[in-house]
Amino acid sequence: MNNPMEEEKKSLNFIEQIIEEDLANGLSKDKLRFRFPPEPNGYLHVGHTKAICINFGLGEKYNAPVNLRFDDTNPEKEEQEFVDSIKKDIDWLGFKYDKELYASDYFDDLYNWAVQMIKDGKAYIDEQKSEEITEQRKNPFEDGVESPYRNRPVEESLKLFEGMKNGEFEVGTMSLRAKIDMKSPNMNMRDPVMYRILKKNHHRTGDKWKIYPMYDWAHGESDYLEQISHSLCSLEFENHRPLYDWYLNQIYKEGTVRNKQREFARMNVSYLITSKRKLQRLVAENVVTGWDDPRMPTISGMRRKGYTPNSIKNFIEKVGVAKRENLIDIALLEFCVREDLNKVAKRMMAVLDPVKLIIENYPEDKVEMLETENNPEDENAGTRQIPFGRELYIEKEDFREEANKKFFRLKLGGEVRLKSGYIIKAERVDKDENGEITTIYATYDEKSKSGSGTEESLRKVKGTLHWVSAKNALPIEVRMYERLFTVEQPDGEKETDFLEFVNPNSLKIINGFGEPNLKDVAVEEPLQFQRLGYFTKDRDSSENHLVFNQTVTLKDSFKPE
Repeated sequence: MNNPMEEEKKSLNFIEQIIEEDLANGLSKDKLRFRFPPEPNGYLHVGHTKAICINFGLGEKYNAPVNLRFDDTNPEKEEQEFVDSIKKDIDWLGFKYDKELYASDYFDDLYNWAVQMIKDGKAYIDEQKSEEITEQRKNPFEDGVESPYRNRPVEESLKLFEGMKNGEFEVGTMSLRAKIDMKSPNMNMRDPVMYRILKKNHHRTGDKWKIYPMYDWAHGESDYLEQISHSLCSLEFENHRPLYDWYLNQIYKEGTVRNKQREFARMNVSYLITSKRKLQRLVAENVVTGWDDPRMPTISGMRRKGYTPNSIKNFIEKVGVAKRENLIDIALLEFCVREDLNKVAKRMMAVLDPVKLIIENYPEDKVEMLETENNPEDENAGTRQIPFGRELYIEKEDFREEANKKFFRLKLGGEVRLKSGYIIKAERVDKDENGEITTIYATYDEKSKSGSGTEESLRKVKGTLHWVSAKNALPIEVRMYERLFTVEQPDGEKETDFLEFVNPNSLKIINGFGEPNLKDVAVEEPLQFQRLGYFTKDRDSSENHLVFNQTVTLKDSFKPE
């Protein structure tokens, strides 16, 4: 017989197992604390959603606080705009952080600890250029060469470090290095740089500092100051862990929580780029309109495209927490988006490639309000009224003059039901000089109105079409999106610039017509244009110019090559 406790243990991911073991070994549950530590040098992307969901998910599971800490140690690339966008993204995903903190809050602590390390003979000022330092580090299979400044007197290093802080030296002339082991097979341990001179204004500390801590030095010590119990990061930091622990050893005090770094696999999704540097290029070179372009894999781009927080969380849950990296099929993400939108999206009617349909036996001046459901998947979604009249728009592809028995839409002599309306029969067409159909003429059965309960209304016809009343139609701009890249791994070819794989047809703008209720839709509200796909209203909309972004198709029509 299976042991329920064993079953529970098996269902835990490896990070949860680590936490459970720590709790079993004496860590008090009230000492659990997590953090999400983005660098504010770009917008968050789909890859970050995994780290967000893992850290905040653990916070929810263990009822433990989660800090949002900005690791703002590089003023050359960091801006307040990125801080604001990150906070907005986390709020939108529905996560609540305990404290909003910054590595720059700790610059004084970090500096004072560095001074103590110099006094303890654990750090020194190196006056070599960065290229010389790199050259002396060699490679993992060859011992590194010690800096000629490695054993300089402590007082000399202290004086120079204070001079660096006061802005007395030029950028690149010297740095503070930890004194660890130039023979270590782990390159991170070969006397890493702790501070460099950087005379740049910081978005929070202004011009106070002329030196800035390196990420490896600031990150673990910030975790310690915040008493983070488990510092979770992606696999690329696995070989930084010995350095993380070494730095921690220099400052750790008995009786405090000793933060533990553990790594999980990054999330790579097919057809998407998750390098901030490359995303920056897409923006800088105007391949896209900005960080929140709906073709971008940023959280703000996905939000603008119409993805929902639930769909992203469900995707992360299905992907799971792994120890080894792999490529996730974007079709899984789109499946999660469709699955959620099917439950929550209001059904509305729009015609994107219109042809006029005139019902000849319907009164010319009559406008009738028809009742239609908002979402058949949600009984609480209610109904709304849509105007119906003699002249309508339908999709061109929904009509053929002649068609076989498998064509269940409208054809000459054939019948279809108009959604929430009447059964009509196509009688004849008008064409232009090129033979293109300009108008379809039809007749309707006035007793066949949907929901009226008449015998005629219960009559079965195989096709149901969406439509828009021509007299009441709103002109709409619709932005149709394809994948931004034409290959699964656009940055997988080291010899080829990833921009070579940009899809020139990733955005197509078309003009159509929508039902009048669309004017009352909120920006980013999830919609389904019936029979066409899922869409959302874009922030570029104005009262007289409605813009909608395609979120995802109704079905997965994408076929990999």
